[in-house]
Amino acid sequence: MAEIKDREQALIMETTKGKVVIELFPDLAPGHVQRIKELAREGAYDGVVFHRVIDGFMAQTGDVKFGNSSKPSFNPGRAGMGGSDKPDLKAEFSNVNHGRGTCSMARAQNPNSANSQFFICFGDAGFLNRQYTVWGQVIEGMENVDKVKRGEPVQDPDKIVSLKVAADVK
Repeated sequence: MAEIKDREQALIMETTKGKVVIELFPDLAPGHVQRIKELAREGAYDGVVFHRVIDGFMAQTGDVKFGNSSKPSFNPGRAGMGGSDKPDLKAEFSNVNHGRGTCSMARAQNPNSANSQFFICFGDAGFLNRQYTVWGQVIEGMENVDKVKRGEPVQDPDKIVSLKVAADVK
């Protein structure tokens, strides 16, 4: 298992394909890290599907409004169009490269429209640099992200079973 330096700055994501450990970057994107942790602690990501998965590019998830398969509001046709009931976040762009395992926020046209959705890069996506907020890096379990079912939209999608701050896991 990868060594987690600070359990308050790491996530443990159980997916239908296996466990993924993500190191958080609070120095790089404090507002985004705070939001991800807040939603994780509320259980908002538990049951949320990977609604957009493009081979060689990225796996997107995090639509807690329409993408949560365990809630009555689940709508596979609208997954990817929602966020949380919290306000959108101000962009925290950086020079960090969108490489394999990078965790970054999804957003609409407006740079300050990130909310709850995020994606994990399968490979180098440097063309996204300084346009999307990088908030973490997969440090264990990338082989499980690689197994997530592809599609736009994904038919019978894989999902996040649970997403927890490592410090909260006994």
